[in-house]
Amino acid sequence: MNLKASWVQYAVLICLVAAPLQTRAVAQGQGEGSEVRQAQELAKKVANPVAKLISFPVQYNYDSGFGPEDGGRLLTNIQPVIPLTISQKWNLISRTIVPVISQSAMFAGEGSEFGIGDITQSFFLSPAAPPKGGLTWGAGPVLLLPAATSHRLGAGKWGAGPTLVVLKQQGPHTTGVLMNHIWSLGGSSRADISCTLVQPFVSFTTRSATTFSLSSEATYDWKAEQWAVPVNLTVAQLTRFGKLPVSVGGGVRYWAASPDGGPEGFGLRLSVTYLFPR
Repeated sequence: MNLKASWVQYAVLICLVAAPLQTRAVAQGQGEGSEVRQAQELAKKVANPVAKLISFPVQYNYDSGFGPEDGGRLLTNIQPVIPLTISQKWNLISRTIVPVISQSAMFAGEGSEFGIGDITQSFFLSPAAPPKGGLTWGAGPVLLLPAATSHRLGAGKWGAGPTLVVLKQQGPHTTGVLMNHIWSLGGSSRADISCTLVQPFVSFTTRSATTFSLSSEATYDWKAEQWAVPVNLTVAQLTRFGKLPVSVGGGVRYWAASPDGGPEGFGLRLSVTYLFPR
């Protein structure tokens, strides 16, 4: 598979879909008060990892500069989010990440490869009551499931650890951080895992339900003693497919730090998030 050609196809598809939707979204933004406020509040829920909102994000990422042959990778993250009400005081939010990977020239003498990577499953216990002062949180376990279809696409290990998210939403602003740490529990005879994720994020949502975001997904490998730090700058627009709310976005990222043989320079991101408000 030609990764750059595949990325162009994704980009063209998203742009073709987004162009007429953007026009409609702007028109909605010029409408009367209640609809505008509802759209803005829904867009803010997209920025909240523990919002009580069923969503189905699909995120496309392209990075290059891997290994000695400057390999490329197209990573599609399928990330369903399902909140469950377990009592009057508490919600349980399930967040799943299923990576679908297409990569080429990642290793000397190797061709292209396509398949599923390891699945990450998180559960956040979060207060059901509206947050006081806009501050909310969620905490629980994170699990690593060795679902990779190839040994080059995953770690081959079961893993588990704690995860935590804390954020504050005040007016159009959302600021927070999501963290987890995963230790390997068993599996193949490959190297053990001890990895920390720190994901700070800040966003601003306009009255027309456009969200500008700055974030990172920094990871530290305690075994290899190496950082991977991408800095993401994205913009997303809330619109509708018929009656279904959809957030369509995209942006760029820069790899401020990368492990040995990891990605370099700039990467691209596109996303489509289907929303199912109750």
